[in-house]
Amino acid sequence: MHVGMGVFFQNPGKRLSDNAVWRHGMALADLAEPLGFDSIWGAEHHFDDYTMCPNVAQFLTWVAGRTTRAKLGSMVMVLPWHDPVRVAEEISVLDNLSDGRVILGIGRGLGRIEYQGFRVEMSESRGRFTEYAEALLQGLETGHIDYAGTYYRQPRIAVRPAPIRSFRSRTYAASISPQSLEIMCQLGVGLLIIAQKPWETTEAELAQYRRRFLEVNGRAAPKPIIATFIAVHEDPAAARDMFEQYVRGYCRSALEHYEFHNEGLADIPGYEYYGKLAQNIRKHGIDTFVNFLAELQVWGTPDQVYDKLVEHQRRADSGALIGIFNYGGMPPELAQRNLTLFAEKVLPRLHHLDAGCAIGGGEALRIAAE
Repeated sequence: MHVGMGVFFQNPGKRLSDNAVWRHGMALADLAEPLGFDSIWGAEHHFDDYTMCPNVAQFLTWVAGRTTRAKLGSMVMVLPWHDPVRVAEEISVLDNLSDGRVILGIGRGLGRIEYQGFRVEMSESRGRFTEYAEALLQGLETGHIDYAGTYYRQPRIAVRPAPIRSFRSRTYAASISPQSLEIMCQLGVGLLIIAQKPWETTEAELAQYRRRFLEVNGRAAPKPIIATFIAVHEDPAAARDMFEQYVRGYCRSALEHYEFHNEGLADIPGYEYYGKLAQNIRKHGIDTFVNFLAELQVWGTPDQVYDKLVEHQRRADSGALIGIFNYGGMPPELAQRNLTLFAEKVLPRLHHLDAGCAIGGGEALRIAAE
C-alpha cells in the first residue's frame, strides 16, 4: 500500500514564529523519504494560521530537489483562486524537474477568508472549479489550453515546458458535497477523502461515485486516497493525551477556519451542504461536532493505529493513505517522535498490504512543440 506524509504549517496561538513553524515542517519533510514514505504532500491555504502554505507547487519544488523517489502531492491546489495557465505551467515545471513524480490534487475551497482575500465570488466557486479544471487537465494532457466558458476564456496557448506524462490516472479532487461527485465523474478524476462524514455515508457516496464514473468514462474509477491526522504513542495514556490536546485542537481549528457552524453558508450557491451541517452543529453543539470530527482521525498505540488504518482502507477500498503528523500546535519534538514511531512500527506493516493499485503513474506523452 502506498503511504504518504502530509506536512501542515499550522501556527495556532502564534506560539512560535511563522518562520519557526516553516523550519519545523521542512525538517519533517526532509525525514519522509529516508523513513520510507512513498510521497510528500502540501495543502494550500492563505491569510491565517490554519495552515500557512500559500503555494504548494513552490513547497514541493523544494522537496523535489531534496528527494529522489518520493512522489510529490498537492492536497489540494484550489483552482478558483488561480489562473489555469499558471497552474498548468507550475505543475509541468514540477513534473519535468522531478521526472514525473507529481500527484495532482485539486479542489474548489471552502474558506470565506480566502475567497474574500482573493476577491473571488464564493457563489461562483463550483462553476469556476469545473471550467478551470477542464482547462487545466486539457493543458496537462495536450500541451495547450484553448477554452471558452462562462467564467474562463483562454485563446490557444502552449504549456511550456511541455508535459511529459499523462495526468489521467494521477489527478484527484477533494469532494465533500454529493453534488460535487458528478463533477468529478465528468472530469474523470479520483477522489481525495479527508474524513468529515460518518463512514457509512462515505461508503454509500463512494458506491454512487463508482457507478456513475463507470457510466461516464467507460472504465473503473481510480481507488481513492484517504488523508488522516495521526497520533501514535507506545503508551496508551500518552496517545489519549495527544488525541485530546492536538487532534481535537486541529479539529476545532478546522471548524473555525471553515466556519462549519455558520448557517449563512446555506445562502451561498454551491455550499448548501454546509448550511445543513451548521444546523446540526447548532442542534448538538460545537464540542459534539469537534469530538465527532476528531474520532474520524486515527490515534492510539502502534497496533491500534495500524488496525484503524486497515479498517479505513477496507471500508473505502482505498489505494493510498496520507498521514499528517504535525498539527494543532503540537510541539516540534513531539511531532517528530509521532512521525518516527509511525515509520518504525506501522509503516512497514502498511507497505505489506496489497491495495490492488499503483499510485502516481502516468504514461509518457509525446507533445510536439508549438
